Amino acid sequence: MCHYQHGHINSYLKPMLQRDFITALPAQGLDHIAENILSFLDARSLCSAELVCKEWQRVISEGMLWKKLIERMVRTDPLWKGLSERHQWEKYLFKNRTAEVPPNSYYHSLYPKIIQDIETIEANWRCGRHNLQRIQCRSENSKGVYCLQYDDDKIISGLRDNSIKIWDKQTLECLKILTGHTGSVLCLQYDERVIVTGSSDSTVRVWDVNSGEVLNTLIHHNEAVLHLRFCNGLMVTCSKDRSIAVWDMASPTDISLRRVLVGHRAAVNVVDFDDKYIVSASGDRTIKVWSTSTCEFVRTLNGHKRGIACLQYRDRLVVSGSSDNTIRLWDIECGACLRVLEGHEELVRCIRFDNKRIVSGAYDGKIKVWDLQAALDPRAPASTLCLRTLVEHSGRVFRLQFDEFQIISNSRGTEW
Repeated sequence: MCHYQHGHINSYLKPMLQRDFITALPAQGLDHIAENILSFLDARSLCSAELVCKEWQRVISEGMLWKKLIERMVRTDPLWKGLSERHQWEKYLFKNRTAEVPPNSYYHSLYPKIIQDIETIEANWRCGRHNLQRIQCRSENSKGVYCLQYDDDKIISGLRDNSIKIWDKQTLECLKILTGHTGSVLCLQYDERVIVTGSSDSTVRVWDVNSGEVLNTLIHHNEAVLHLRFCNGLMVTCSKDRSIAVWDMASPTDISLRRVLVGHRAAVNVVDFDDKYIVSASGDRTIKVWSTSTCEFVRTLNGHKRGIACLQYRDRLVVSGSSDNTIRLWDIECGACLRVLEGHEELVRCIRFDNKRIVSGAYDGKIKVWDLQAALDPRAPASTLCLRTLVEHSGRVFRLQFDEFQIISNSRGTEW
């Protein structure tokens, strides 16, 4: 076959192979397939697709593809979800076509506004721009806050004066005071049903989160209960008595001791766990890893030069803070230390991380925000890891919690 013939066949076949299937599918009554194909596009590609022709623009508009793109982001990204709740455009999402919803043009114009909000929030984290609110807890009888947790409606704190205080998150007014412990409330966690607290009186108490009634008192540890975590019917507590207790929680009133883990040579200051591992850290300078299912010892993580005061564990990553003033990142599966973060001048007392950041608080009164992804990159210079240092507390920072929009922390003087 000669060159001329090749060219003739190519000119005949080429138009047949270059078909606009997005336009062709609706003509065959297959609009839903065209919509489904275009629904996988990101925002920039969706903008380009709208400019191809009127038919593509119609498919995107009638298919509400900008709405679907925003819904996909809200489902997968906590920052998008938080913005949808704060700005109340979540009420226009996840509704079928029969419900009253704005046209596709509303979602098209909404998308760049969301991106602008996200860029502003990220810039605030990098630059340290924040609005400060304080709850003054110091009084004749109330001498400081040891622990806290919050949600959209309330903040619950454990105090040195043996009480638990529940605060309205919007007005910052104290709604309720729970009493019953005979020692300082050193740790707490709550869910939609119960508050569980640990105290220097060596007990763990379970309270009804709505009524404040004491539902259960667990007496096991011989010394102060320093930390606790519960999830999916399992609770782990740790104590100054050097032990870790693993509990089965059938109900708030039916809690039984499953196993006591012994191995640390000093007070066990903090625990965390998931379905695979229980992780504990101690004043003996070590982090120990245990099997959640069997409660058997797995390995020890060594590296800190002094006692360890705090840690968080998620997926393969453990982040710990110590009285050697450093923060260490660990791979739990192999036990390797991935990075050492330096910058605090005194004991690192509390630490939390998400997918983007680590936030730490220390006895130097400072809160530091670190770039997690940079910290996990061995090529990143140490000087680029700390994004911002916040100096707002006049005393030691004991606990903190944060999300995409805020940090709430406490010290002997205040919460904010």
